[in-house]
Amino acid sequence: MMQNLNRYSRQMVFYEIGQKGQERLLASKVAVIGVGALGTAISNLLCRAGVGHIKLVDRDYVELSNLQRQTLFNEEDAKNSLPKAVAAANHLRQINSSIMIEPVVTDVNPWNIESLIEGCDLVLDGTDNMGIRLIINDACLKLRMPWIYGGAITTTGMSMNILPEEEAPCFRCAFPNAGLHASHDTCSTVGVLGMTTHIVASYQATEALKILTGSEDIRRNLIYMDIWSNAMGYRDIKKNPDCPTCSHHEFTFLSQPRTSYTTSLCGKDAVQVIPFGETSIDFSSIAKKLSPIGTVKFNKFMLSFSDSRVEINLFTDGRAIIKHAKDENAAKSIYSEYIGS
Repeated sequence: MMQNLNRYSRQMVFYEIGQKGQERLLASKVAVIGVGALGTAISNLLCRAGVGHIKLVDRDYVELSNLQRQTLFNEEDAKNSLPKAVAAANHLRQINSSIMIEPVVTDVNPWNIESLIEGCDLVLDGTDNMGIRLIINDACLKLRMPWIYGGAITTTGMSMNILPEEEAPCFRCAFPNAGLHASHDTCSTVGVLGMTTHIVASYQATEALKILTGSEDIRRNLIYMDIWSNAMGYRDIKKNPDCPTCSHHEFTFLSQPRTSYTTSLCGKDAVQVIPFGETSIDFSSIAKKLSPIGTVKFNKFMLSFSDSRVEINLFTDGRAIIKHAKDENAAKSIYSEYIGS
């Protein structure tokens, strides 16, 4: 596709980018994993900066409570329960129609992560989930691909570049206890300001431009901030010589046995059920089956069902988000009862 470089003129006049850097950006492909508060801000910035191919990966759909901080969405997206990746892609294509925007509606897991990021130059973390970050860390180190961690909660945030080619410290070196604690603060329990996520995303997007253009100014430490108390600092992370991932190349989070599984979703009072194997769902037949016992609506992306007991949001790959289930076992039982095993 012929590019009109004039749209990037204010960026190209910055001597660290220039025309050569802009051409490198246009030839680059990135994956944004998680299209929520961080992911929408990251993808918006990279789209406007002219990164040539942006893959948006997210498992969730837009709700009204997202609009306080997830800036690519509007009330119509929430009303239509659009998948976040699809809604974000729709808006980004109106911002920059000359680049490739690729939405992928799926749950990131040990068995699909490598195919999702294959061919990318960089991965950006837009998630709120330590488990998925550990999977990203394993996959990116295995494929020798850089990725950028970002996290935000309340008014605090942090970010770090993980650079496998430089034999630098990885995510597990910085957070050796990640994934070990079942209970931790979430945006739903303690809140988050949209300004926090935007600042963290801006740091991530800036580092992305540096990495993609081959800058010598890539940050090699962890940055942290509290925008309410006006605190900011840096932490030098040392490579752990005994790190299972970057020192011993043991990619344990990619080695989980393949099976059906469930995930409690942060802040949703919901459990996601992912069936084993490839599944294709016919919404019309499911709607016909469920309409006598409750309220059903669907579009080409998702079917929603509710009765006096449960609320189910079902995706075309067979994945379902079940609200108000008391635990993961109850969610599996509801899935089996209403959708099938």
